[in-house]
Amino acid sequence: MYYDKKILIGLAIVVGVFVMIVATRPADFRVTRTTLIAAPAEVVFVQVNELKKWEAWNPWGKIDPAMKLTYEGPASGVGAAYAWVGNSDVGEGRMAITESQPNERVQFKLEFFKPMTGTSTAEFTFKPEGNQTRVTWTMSGKNNFIAKAFCLFVSMDNMIGSQFEQGLASLKTLAEAAVSK
Repeated sequence: MYYDKKILIGLAIVVGVFVMIVATRPADFRVTRTTLIAAPAEVVFVQVNELKKWEAWNPWGKIDPAMKLTYEGPASGVGAAYAWVGNSDVGEGRMAITESQPNERVQFKLEFFKPMTGTSTAEFTFKPEGNQTRVTWTMSGKNNFIAKAFCLFVSMDNMIGSQFEQGLASLKTLAEAAVSK
């Protein structure tokens, strides 16, 4: 009985320390990746601003080729949206364009429903550099308590950043092929 009480007290202390560590972690996160594409901004912009074109380069579509997509609103620009339902690696959510400045910037509201709930902002910027375009893909938001605990063990930057890198590489290949036609 005496040892059981000590074990319970010790366990309570460990849980309490863990909760305090998680609670003091910053909630804000930001993941950014950039690439240089040998294509004009207008060629790259169209691939991002028209959501059905994402099917050709979206890194999560490659993780789950059976992912179900549904589109709503206009085909491109502000109000264009799609929802996805995929396997456990892709989850379920919705993405909608909230701002679109031709050949400069596209901003999205991302809502995640599964495996964890959350809301984030994603943004693509397009900066001409000679006959190339510097494309930057950023996602930012706030982690809730569970996400902060998860991020103690898995870096958000490593987890999402590699997907951004794959998506930008596919976008680069697609845009550069369109220019060389």
